[in-house]
Amino acid sequence: MPMRADWMWMDGEFVPWDDAKVHVFAHALHYGTSVFEGIRAYKTPKGPAVFRLHEHMVRFANSARIMRIDLPYTVEELEQAVVDTIAKNKLDACYIRPLAFRGYDRLGLDGRSCPVQVIIGTVPWGTYLGEEALTKGVDVMVSTWRRYAPGTAASVAKIGGQYVNSQFSAMEAHDLGYHEAIVLDVYGYVAEGSGENIFMVKDGKLYTPPVSQSILAGITRDSIMTLARDMGIEVYEHPISRDMLYNADELFFCGTAAEVTPIRSVDRIPIGNGARGPITKALQEEFFAITKGEKPDRHGWLRYVYE
Repeated sequence: MPMRADWMWMDGEFVPWDDAKVHVFAHALHYGTSVFEGIRAYKTPKGPAVFRLHEHMVRFANSARIMRIDLPYTVEELEQAVVDTIAKNKLDACYIRPLAFRGYDRLGLDGRSCPVQVIIGTVPWGTYLGEEALTKGVDVMVSTWRRYAPGTAASVAKIGGQYVNSQFSAMEAHDLGYHEAIVLDVYGYVAEGSGENIFMVKDGKLYTPPVSQSILAGITRDSIMTLARDMGIEVYEHPISRDMLYNADELFFCGTAAEVTPIRSVDRIPIGNGARGPITKALQEEFFAITKGEKPDRHGWLRYVYE
């Protein structure tokens, strides 16, 4: 069933969903010149609340700067547009997709003469890897595709064209019967999932690859590191080799879409006891308790739509 809503915010105005259109010669369609974000709003007792909206919009603006896309709106204006779009669509919870892209003026790789367009879509969307995955975990493989080498792409930016790399690994995993893929960097160290950051638990400590290993500096990743430290868990940004995965006590993905998803096997090798581990469970429960308004928002992460 396609995800959709009644209204789309497009270039500063609300337009009916089916009327949100661009020209087929839009530069982004041919060359991937777009930047985007993935954000969630959660249902809480005080109404829908957007998780870390400001941090997402700052990253959106930073991605645009790297892509030489001049955003015609400020971060604050875009944050308000997100809140207004959720309210306009009367959603209690949703996935939010801001997108800035180069429209049509001419073809050619340097599209800076093309007009910049910005949309914000808000749609209902459940658990990315399936509701059951949150408790039972997922089976993953180490992809044969590698993350791009430093200096060949901008890993800190969410640029549309770069996600072809992620599509290759995701399609490979699905075709071979796995839920998801783990991707190595050009040096053979663990980078991330096709669209998620990854954490490893070993001897009660939490490890995750450093940003320098061609990974996205995930906002959910940062949140999990913060919550782990709150709970007294030591956190290390450290290179992880492929073989270290197989001997991990626990592994899990995290991201806006995946939230906190346990990994129960890698390359058909069970991780730990082959189920969600205690540290993953504790972090998962803390994350959802805060995002759903069941515990105090002690870090100021929630933006309530009807404040």
